[in-house]
Amino acid sequence: MAMSNQSLDGKSALVTGGARRVGRGIALALAEAGADVALTYRTSHAEAVETASDIESLGRRALAVECDVRSEASVRAAIAAVVGRFGRLDLLVNNAAVFESAQLDSLTLAQWDAVFETNARGPFLVAREALPHLRASKTREGRIVNIGSLGGMKAWAGHAHYCASKAALHMLTQAMAKAFAPEVSVNCVAPGWIEIGGDDAGQAKHFADKTPMRRNGSVEDVAQAVLFFAAGPHFVTGQVLAVDGGLGLG
Repeated sequence: MAMSNQSLDGKSALVTGGARRVGRGIALALAEAGADVALTYRTSHAEAVETASDIESLGRRALAVECDVRSEASVRAAIAAVVGRFGRLDLLVNNAAVFESAQLDSLTLAQWDAVFETNARGPFLVAREALPHLRASKTREGRIVNIGSLGGMKAWAGHAHYCASKAALHMLTQAMAKAFAPEVSVNCVAPGWIEIGGDDAGQAKHFADKTPMRRNGSVEDVAQAVLFFAAGPHFVTGQVLAVDGGLGLG
């Protein structure tokens, strides 16, 4: 999966929510590029162990850490465990997120808060705790890649709280880019419709037909975009990159 010119040899990375789906794909791509990779999980213990094992089979060190990104104490303990295992942290990928469909006129406060505390507060907490280690990166090129969404750029009436949380993450990316420079670059990958096992076939076809590239995105598409920000020019910062095949063009 890793592009040949994107080497992360000798570096260490943390992928939140890296046990399965897109997070797993990102974690494996980083390992294939040469990084030691830690991943966090909240409930997917078996999947996390499997992903960590797959990373080790690539010849890299791996660590699966239980972490609730909504909790300050849990995040702090997870970062300490990662640095304790690898001795450094060069890259953070804020991938952990929740997605929910709900009509805005009947949306409850609990639903709103549940999405925001994971999708917006979580990346803030993890980045804040990781920052001293990213700034101390031996290459002096610490990096953060947030996983946003096309929903943070386009309004989806049935997902208002999700869209608002991802829009907040996009803005947080730009604020972090200014606040954490020059030692740390901060960018965001915003996927459109990404096909994952178990998708509704009719809905998948609907989005593929609307996409100029005439297909839906893959986990590999997202992982390659993350790799660009992880191993490309450190001078690139504050960017939100849509990985949507042109779906957001209307």
